Amino acid sequence: MKVLVINAGSSSVKYYLYRMPEAEVLAKGAVERIGEAEAQLTHSTNGQTHTSQVTVSDVNDALGLVFDTLVREDIGVIEDISEIGAVGHRVVHGGEEFTGSVIVDEQVIASIEKYADLAPLHNPPNLAGILAVQRRLADMTQIACFDTAFHATIPEVAYMYGLPYELYQKYRIRRYGFHGISHRYIARRAAALMGRGKYEINAVTCHLGNGCSITAVKEGRSVDTSMGFTPLEGVPMGTRSGDLDPAILFYLVDKGYTAHKLKMLCNKESGLLGISGLSNDIRSLLQLADEGHKRAQLAIDVFCYRIRKYIGAYAAVLEPLDAVVFTGGIGENAACLRKQICTGMSQIGVRLEPAANQAALAAETLISAADSPVKIFVIATNEQLAIANDTYELANHRHPIAVK
Repeated sequence: MKVLVINAGSSSVKYYLYRMPEAEVLAKGAVERIGEAEAQLTHSTNGQTHTSQVTVSDVNDALGLVFDTLVREDIGVIEDISEIGAVGHRVVHGGEEFTGSVIVDEQVIASIEKYADLAPLHNPPNLAGILAVQRRLADMTQIACFDTAFHATIPEVAYMYGLPYELYQKYRIRRYGFHGISHRYIARRAAALMGRGKYEINAVTCHLGNGCSITAVKEGRSVDTSMGFTPLEGVPMGTRSGDLDPAILFYLVDKGYTAHKLKMLCNKESGLLGISGLSNDIRSLLQLADEGHKRAQLAIDVFCYRIRKYIGAYAAVLEPLDAVVFTGGIGENAACLRKQICTGMSQIGVRLEPAANQAALAAETLISAADSPVKIFVIATNEQLAIANDTYELANHRHPIAVK
């Protein structure tokens, strides 16, 4: 079966076409800068990459271009879009309703639209991708894979905030967690690398990129995670503040800050960028720190310190801790930051092997010392493959639909 995986955002649509169950990538690409004068299509197949300037006004146009590209005589890989057996979509927010991936029907569409209030930047374009496919292939089996679903197993004691309970009842204000597709994938791969079943591992999984989240995985299930009601909570990120005293915001209101300005401050002007005053890119900050920029070094130190705190806290929740897993652009590539994060955690059994850590370039690498009670892995995340697997299994009715 050919499975198309779509990740539709407000300004880009990324896609992968797989042959399943072999997990063979037939083609992949992206339509970027949607709505801008110089939108771009990048399409790769058979080791060749085609790039062109295109005109697309929205997600619907972008998906039309994707389908046209997949069947093009010169660079396409199928003769007709009807060869696609199922389409899987990344959807950011499923609220409390969805505990796993589901076959899309009108009820699911209505729910995705309903939860747009909780993810206004993500759910609308995610839904637009589903509707764009529906317009062209009305009978196509489509699967929605929710970023929040893996965290549906978080217990009440971990997802409730210390706010009046009525706010949860009325507005469903609680911890939801994000990056769930990634956390689930790397937790499963870590279990496999340790020769264990997927429900036989306690791990702290660290998805570190421009957005960052840490998850406590107990017996293969998420039981706590650093992102909360929104992706703003948790460790400092590229431009997001992460955890802070909410009274700071009240104080800034008294100083004249508007709600809009505070949203921009916390989401776009904080984190690594805010502390350093220089960049949100960790590669640039590492170079600047080497050149003696103290605030660049401070941003790095705060980043690593907060991650280490979360790992320590989750180790207490999980005890015994079997593994710590790093993924994402920073987690997979920044050996010096992995070293800084893991330094000083021998008391919880986390001991890094410096040479293995420095040399870790493969997709799946063990970087813990031989005598470390806790295994430390670098595992390249593969959210699109996780979506393809769910899509293939659900399209073939291999496991039940997960919906409350």
